[in-house]
Amino acid sequence: MIAYIGRRLIQSALILLGVSIITFALLYLLPADPVRQIAGRSATPQTVENIRQQLGLDQPFLVQYWRYLTNLLAGDFGRSYIQRSEVSELIAARLPASLLLMVGAILCELAIGLTMGLIAAVRRGSATDQTLMVTSFVGVSAPQFVVGLLLLYIFAVQLGWFPIGGYGTWKHLVLPALTLGILGAGWYARMMRSSMIDVLRQDYIRTARAKGLKRGTILLRHALPNAILPVVAMIGIDIGIFMGGIVVVESVFGWPGIGQLAWQAIQRVDIPIIMGVTLVSACAIVLGNLLADIVAPFIDPRIKLR
Repeated sequence: MIAYIGRRLIQSALILLGVSIITFALLYLLPADPVRQIAGRSATPQTVENIRQQLGLDQPFLVQYWRYLTNLLAGDFGRSYIQRSEVSELIAARLPASLLLMVGAILCELAIGLTMGLIAAVRRGSATDQTLMVTSFVGVSAPQFVVGLLLLYIFAVQLGWFPIGGYGTWKHLVLPALTLGILGAGWYARMMRSSMIDVLRQDYIRTARAKGLKRGTILLRHALPNAILPVVAMIGIDIGIFMGGIVVVESVFGWPGIGQLAWQAIQRVDIPIIMGVTLVSACAIVLGNLLADIVAPFIDPRIKLR
């Protein structure tokens, strides 16, 4: 186990290095000029050039990247061009909100998706199965902002059960988490149905039925632990997605997460923030996948990590 984790950590470091190189190169080649954003439209060419030299943006790509990498290894994510604050402080201030929304969204999509997938697999080929699969397809296909606005209109405007937006209480969390849960539940429902159908065909399930075990016991004790393994792997990927890729939902509900911070930075070409959020999201994906691999043997003892 320790050797496996060590190898995975080395692989993760190489992946993060590749992400940093690709992201930095894309931002370097970006036609938009961050110096113009800082200096303003009325700045003289001399002022623009002075700012460019102060930030080191007049240096070649390799020089700029090496300086950024050495600072990053020392724990320095750089300083925001626009907000004039340390990127690490800006991300740290937004991180609790993103983590809270991530946990709420994953719980919602698991509760909805696994239930739908389990019912659909047990009633395979029935009208219930078809209805649930069509519903999951609609959930996957629906745009985030449409689902978010619809939930806001029904539960916040019409019924008044939840606040329209903001952050601070559990009521503020329900609608954005449910929005992401509905969108992600379709994938989990389809994967759970497919995995469960394969498991229910196995010989040990037929043996359990022949022994007279109750249906619920067979499903929950024998079938579900084996069918849920692909879902565990998906959760690892979702961790990274929810950490930095939920800009639309955060914008609709006014949720102050790092996705909203990234969107604001993209609009202003604030390169240090874009790099910081990208690397934090990449770290979340890598760690999420590693945790999923570590948890898998506890769910199915037949899996060995080597």
